[in-house]
Amino acid sequence: QVQLVESGGGLVQAGGSLRLSCAASGRTFSSYAMGWFRQAPGKEREFVAAISWSGGSTYYADSAKGRFTISRDNAKNTVYLQMNRLKPEDTAVYYCATTLSTYTSGSYYSDEYKYWGQGTQVTVSS
Repeated sequence: QVQLVESGGGLVQAGGSLRLSCAASGRTFSSYAMGWFRQAPGKEREFVAAISWSGGSTYYADSAKGRFTISRDNAKNTVYLQMNRLKPEDTAVYYCATTLSTYTSGSYYSDEYKYWGQGTQVTVSS
């Protein structure tokens, strides 16, 4: 059974940084692309970043470009989201997800992700 467990969320002031982690288990982590999504209260879930199975390709939402960095450590079965220069509008529950198919480059679309973590809360105060 595939499990994804996020950690690293919390309360931070605007301009600060957080690093989210997502530990995966239950299948060969290195064969699957990973993504981060977020959902703010009253809003739909939105794409934040994705990384290919090899780590060679990364993708970002416009809101994340230049501030967030997605990376993965296949030896640790973990994907990270480094978030810098945080803004109040980054406040949301952040979810990691992994794709159904192997050896893909990652996707902006939540429908292409099969397994999801429980989420971690990020709150940015102004």
